Amino acid sequence: MNLHALRLFYETASLGSVTRASEKLNISQPAITAQIKKFEQELALPLLRREGRGIALTEAGREMHRLAGRLFAAERRIEDFAASYASGEEGSVNIAATYLPANFLLPGWIAAFKRRHEQVELSVTTTHAGGALQRLLDLKADLAVYGGQPERHSDEIEAEELFRDELWFVVAPEHRCANRVVSLAEMMREPFVMRGEGSSTRERLFALCRTHGLPTPRVALAFSGLPEAIRAVVAGYGANFVSSLVVRDQVARGELCRVFVEDAALQNVIAVCTRRGEALSPAAANLLELIRSFKSGAAE
Repeated sequence: MNLHALRLFYETASLGSVTRASEKLNISQPAITAQIKKFEQELALPLLRREGRGIALTEAGREMHRLAGRLFAAERRIEDFAASYASGEEGSVNIAATYLPANFLLPGWIAAFKRRHEQVELSVTTTHAGGALQRLLDLKADLAVYGGQPERHSDEIEAEELFRDELWFVVAPEHRCANRVVSLAEMMREPFVMRGEGSSTRERLFALCRTHGLPTPRVALAFSGLPEAIRAVVAGYGANFVSSLVVRDQVARGELCRVFVEDAALQNVIAVCTRRGEALSPAAANLLELIRSFKSGAAE
């Protein structure tokens, strides 16, 4: 089907005049008339008939006009979608993240992003570092965000460090070690309240003890979630070794206190990863740019 001829017919029928269609489209009247006649011959359907000085639609013409209107409306929607997608205003972004950024960074980042790009669909999968990077390699995620030790990545992954976060020892305000400087050996005599096995922070604490030739710390309470472990410490039992991002506000409010442990200055790397050499979708590129703006302090 000749879509150009269909458009000429549609505009002529909508305006009720070849003259007005000629003025709108900037095409000569004879050219429009010839194209429509040829179109009618190709379809073997009469679409227009003369009526006085103007034109009228045949029964077939009325139905053709209705269908053409739906077609051109869909065309406009496609054009609008293409423009929105190209600017990152539509589309979807899948994110894989480890526990720390998923719970303490991404909610703020996503809220800021959605205020600017409401039509973009976002989904977050929380997993361990290896799982997040594997989802990226398996094309199940557009971005991977992790918090933990710097590690060597696959050559297929591009990692961008956003910032480094300190790991703190924290206790309740009434704890004997609150706000004190103590040795690592003394700190390790305290019972710990932490997440269960598989927690990267827990493993780093154990590795720190091995490095200094100290016994494995006693994890007296283990929770599947970090918030529960922190609440237990706030309630007055044990100590926790945790990212400062998690407890900074509680320390500022006086609900928790730091313990300054000698020879225990460790940091988490917060990084965002993409597939090396592969262009991001416009929506994913917009999200990455916003994440970078938080890194530089430029975000709202």
